[in-house]
Amino acid sequence: MSSSSQQRVLSGMRPTGQLHLGHLHGVLKNWLTLQYEYRCFFFAADWHALTTEYDNTALISQNVWDMIVDWLAVGINPGEASIFIQSKVPEHAELHLLLSMCTPLSWLERVPTYKDQQVKLKEKDLATYGFLGYPLLQSADILIYKASMVPVGEDQVAHVEVTREIARRFNYLYGREHNFEEKARDATRKMGKKNAKLYKELRKRYQEKGDDEALSTAIALVDSQQNITLGDKKRLLGYLEGDTKTILPEPSALLTPMAKMPGLDGQKMSKSYGNTIALRDSPNTIQDKVRTMPTDPARMRRTDPGDPAKCPVWQFHKVYSNDSVQTWVQENCITAGIGCLECKQPIIEAILVELAPIREKTNQYTDEPETVRAIVNEGCEKARATARETIEEVRQVMGLVYR
Repeated sequence: MSSSSQQRVLSGMRPTGQLHLGHLHGVLKNWLTLQYEYRCFFFAADWHALTTEYDNTALISQNVWDMIVDWLAVGINPGEASIFIQSKVPEHAELHLLLSMCTPLSWLERVPTYKDQQVKLKEKDLATYGFLGYPLLQSADILIYKASMVPVGEDQVAHVEVTREIARRFNYLYGREHNFEEKARDATRKMGKKNAKLYKELRKRYQEKGDDEALSTAIALVDSQQNITLGDKKRLLGYLEGDTKTILPEPSALLTPMAKMPGLDGQKMSKSYGNTIALRDSPNTIQDKVRTMPTDPARMRRTDPGDPAKCPVWQFHKVYSNDSVQTWVQENCITAGIGCLECKQPIIEAILVELAPIREKTNQYTDEPETVRAIVNEGCEKARATARETIEEVRQVMGLVYR
């Protein structure tokens, strides 16, 4: 097994119901690639939905199922990734509670999205413990699986950084042991001369020069060792950065290739803006939505020249059209060689081609709800098995094992 396939990736979505093109291009296409490169855990974050919708829970369950059906229809493979529901793995909640005992309040208050969301959702009463603590619940989601990478957009990097600080503090508090350095050096020798030498060189490069690539290589080297115990691996991982065992590894942010998909009005595609194309929209609905998109205001008449840079439709061409179509649009828009409806037609055709197989699979899964439930139940069991291992270790180092 390669070192990459041993590394874990964790990602989740709040259950807002049926998904749209923004989800497809911003998240799911990335998941489709990651599921074949790493051990992936993808979850429906129903507890996170409660942080802002605690007084409106009627649709959460149905939204969860609709969202998971869309994942499966897009091609998320339950044979490659664990697909599960957050609240069906209670270890998330236990780790959240235990981490809350040692996480400074100020760390949560300074997360940028905490105040941003309060402003954006000012009509809601968000003066709750759950809303303040949601970044910590996110950290628990990540750390319970010891995920090494978390795919996020740039606006979510701060959450991963908080998680790294929380893991570092936890390891400092609970990862200390008598004669740690001596045990770490003994573990190094057990790797064999060649690997031990490489480990020492990588550790030196990281500690003296802050070489993050050296750290990543060293972690992969330790993970690949077959002839040392799990305890020794934890010592070696901790020895790379300090003088404690690594109980909860620090994750890294894995920036998604495309941060946003334009909406029908040129803003970021979002249900709150009412500018989406849903994955389940009918061909007629898609055609109507695209044909009524706003265009360059300067094109009042068919004969008026336009500027693609000022037109939301051009943003869609940059996602869906090849170079020749883009050139055709550029040349004929600024010369009024084509009308706006002609310009939109390639977009309509491209979206219909993209969504046709997804819509077909959506119908199949919708007609077989028991199949979907079986997939999720199996994913929950796989996730729980991994989460139990972590929580048992956490209990042990915190002195919460009673026999």
